[in-house]
Amino acid sequence: MDVISNSRSLVLCLLSAAATLSIAGCVTQSSTRTAAPSASDVAFEGVSSHYLDEMVAFSPVGATQLGDHRFDSRLDDVSAGARAANAAVAKRILDDLSKIDATKLSRPHQVDALLLRRDLQYTVWQIEVLQEWKWNPLLYTGISGSSVYGLMARDFAPAAQRVNNAAARLAELPRFLSQVREVLEPARVPKIHAETAIKQNPGVLSLIDQFIMPQLASLPEADQTRIKGIISKARTAVSQHQIWLEKRLLPEAKGEFRVGATVYDAKLKFALASPLTRQDIRGRAEDALANTRVEMYGIARTVLKGRSSAPPLPERPSPAEQRAAIAAALEIAYAERPARDKVFETARGAVDDATRFVRNKDIVTVYDDPLEIIPMPEFQRGVAVAYCDPPGPLDKGLKTYYAVSPIPDDWNNEQVRSFLREYNTRGIHEMTLHEAMPGHYLQLMHSSRYKSPLRAVLGSGTFVEGWAIYGERVMMEQGYMNSDPFMRLINLKTYLRSVANAILDQAVHVDGMTRDAAMQLMTRDTFQEEREAAGKWVRAQLTFAQLPTYFVGFQEHWALRQEARTRWGEQFALKRYHNTVLSYGSPPVRYVRALMFDLPIED
Repeated sequence: MDVISNSRSLVLCLLSAAATLSIAGCVTQSSTRTAAPSASDVAFEGVSSHYLDEMVAFSPVGATQLGDHRFDSRLDDVSAGARAANAAVAKRILDDLSKIDATKLSRPHQVDALLLRRDLQYTVWQIEVLQEWKWNPLLYTGISGSSVYGLMARDFAPAAQRVNNAAARLAELPRFLSQVREVLEPARVPKIHAETAIKQNPGVLSLIDQFIMPQLASLPEADQTRIKGIISKARTAVSQHQIWLEKRLLPEAKGEFRVGATVYDAKLKFALASPLTRQDIRGRAEDALANTRVEMYGIARTVLKGRSSAPPLPERPSPAEQRAAIAAALEIAYAERPARDKVFETARGAVDDATRFVRNKDIVTVYDDPLEIIPMPEFQRGVAVAYCDPPGPLDKGLKTYYAVSPIPDDWNNEQVRSFLREYNTRGIHEMTLHEAMPGHYLQLMHSSRYKSPLRAVLGSGTFVEGWAIYGERVMMEQGYMNSDPFMRLINLKTYLRSVANAILDQAVHVDGMTRDAAMQLMTRDTFQEEREAAGKWVRAQLTFAQLPTYFVGFQEHWALRQEARTRWGEQFALKRYHNTVLSYGSPPVRYVRALMFDLPIED
C-alpha cells in the first residue's frame, strides 16, 4: 500500500520529483519566517529556480504529474544524450549549492538545502551507479502509461486541450518505445521484470480506450481524423513493442534481481534519510515481530475464551501454541468479508466511517479536498494492492484517487478466497485508514498547504509511509469501530506486515532469502494469506529499499510523539501535536523534530 510514485517517468525517478522545486522561482519562506531574507537565502532561491528551469524539461510526463503543465504535449526522451545531460546539470547544480553558506540560511531553507543536496546526489548515483535505465523495463511502462493517465485522469484543463496533448504524446510513442529497445540490455534484465513489463505494456491501450476515445466525438472532424490516425500508429507501436518484450526480452532476460549489499545499503541511505543501518533495522524489526505476536496472543486469549473450538490458551504458550491461538482468532475476523464484487463498495463505506470518526474525535484537522475511489489502472497493477494518488503539488483543488486493484478475472475460487481473507471487511477498513483517512490522503492534504513546493516535491517516503502506519495505530487507540478487538487484531496483523516488509527486503536482496523462506516469514510468522504473500514476493523482487520505509517511518513517528509528550507536558494535546507535525510538509522525521523543538538542523 503506497502513495503512487513508482509510475513516474524514468527521469522523474532520477530527479526524485525535484523538477518542480520552484516553478518560475516560486519557492517561498515558511510562515514562521519574519526577517528579511539573507544573501544565502536569496542565493538558494536562485539555485532552486535555475534547477527547475533546466531540469523539468528532462521529464515532461513527470512535470505533468507534479502540476507543471508547460510540457504536456511532449513525451520523455530516454536516450543516452538526454541521460548524460541530466547528470551533467545535476552535478553543476550540486556545485552551485555547495557555494552557499548553509549556516546563514533560514531554518526552513536549511532543511530544504539538505533535501536538495541529497536528491541531486541520488540523481547522479542512479544514473551512473545503479543504472536502472539499463535493466528495469518497468520504468518505461510507467512513462508510457502515465503519459496519458496524467493528462486525462483529472480536469485541470479543458478536455479538448488535454486530448490534443495526449495525442501529441501518443504521436511520439513509436520514437519512445524504439529508444527503450535501444537502452535496455536484455541480458541484464531480471526475468520477473520482463514478465511484469509484458503484463503492463498493453495498459496504455486501455487508457486510450477509457479516456481518449469517448472524447473524440466532441472534437472538430479534422481533429478526430488526425487523432484517430495517431492512435492507430500508437497501437501498432505498442503491439510491436509487446512482440519485442515477449520474443526478445523475456527469452534473454538473465539478470539477477538481487542487488547485493553495496547497492542495497547505498539506496537505503538515500531512501530513508535515517541514521539507522540495515543491521539496526533488522534488529528492531525482529524485536517488533516478537513483541507484536505477544500482544496478538493476548487479544486471541480474550476473544477465544469459552469457545468450544478454541485451541489451548496457556498463559505461557510455546511458539506453536501462540501461533495456533492467533490464527484461530484471525479466522473469526476473516469470516466477515465482502463479496467479490463488493470490495469497492466496502472501501467507500470505510472512507465515510473513518472520516466521521476522525472529525468526531477531533484527532487532526480535516480539510474538504475531494477524494475518489477508483479501480487501479492496468499499467500500474502487479506491484501493490492499493495506493493513494494525490494531485501534483502544483495542482490545487483537484481530486485525490484512492486506487484499489481489482481481483483478476483469471483467478480461481481459491485464489479469490485467499485474497478476501486477507482483505476481509476489517482488512479493507485497515487499508482505508492507511491510504485515505487519517493516512496518505489526509497527510498529503496538509502537506500541499505548506507554502514552499520544494518540500512537497522532495517529500520523504519514510515520513509519508510511516505516518500512514502511525495513523492506523492512532485510530485503534481512539477506539475505532467501537474498540472491536478483532479490528485491533487485524491492525496488529497489518503492522506485522510492515515489520515483515523490513526484514524481507534486505533478506531477499542481501542475504539471498529464497521464495520458500520468504513465504514462511509471511504466511506463518506474520499470518499473511497466500495471495498477499505471493504478491509481496513479486514486489520484493521488483523493488528494493522501499519496503522498509513503513516500519522505519512508524518507529520514527512513534518516538517523536513520545518525545513531544515529554517536552510539552500538560500542553500536549493529540490534535495540536498532529497539526504541528503535518504543518512542515513531508520532510524526513528527523527534520520535523529539529523544527518542532528548535534543535540544530544536521545532515
